[in-house]
Amino acid sequence: MSALVFLLSLGTVCRVTRFITKDVLAAGFRSRIADRFGEDSHPAYLVTCGWCVSIWVAGAVTSLAHWAGEETWFQAGATALTLSYLTGLAANWLD
Repeated sequence: MSALVFLLSLGTVCRVTRFITKDVLAAGFRSRIADRFGEDSHPAYLVTCGWCVSIWVAGAVTSLAHWAGEETWFQAGATALTLSYLTGLAANWLD
């Protein structure tokens, strides 16, 4: 895996993990998990824990990067997600 693919994969894992665990747009998903399994259940904890979600997201992204890391479509998508994550960090830091 090249350094570029690694860094893009890192940014992708950060952004997708943040989206699942914190983003308002994924709140409905998290609520459905809590409603189905209970607020104090392991599945409800899983979808709100960045450390927990990142393991699964990293596994998926690593597999995809290994298979298609040098492909333009993978790098374009990973670049967009990485830039989105970095923009969010910058906005929080600057505001």
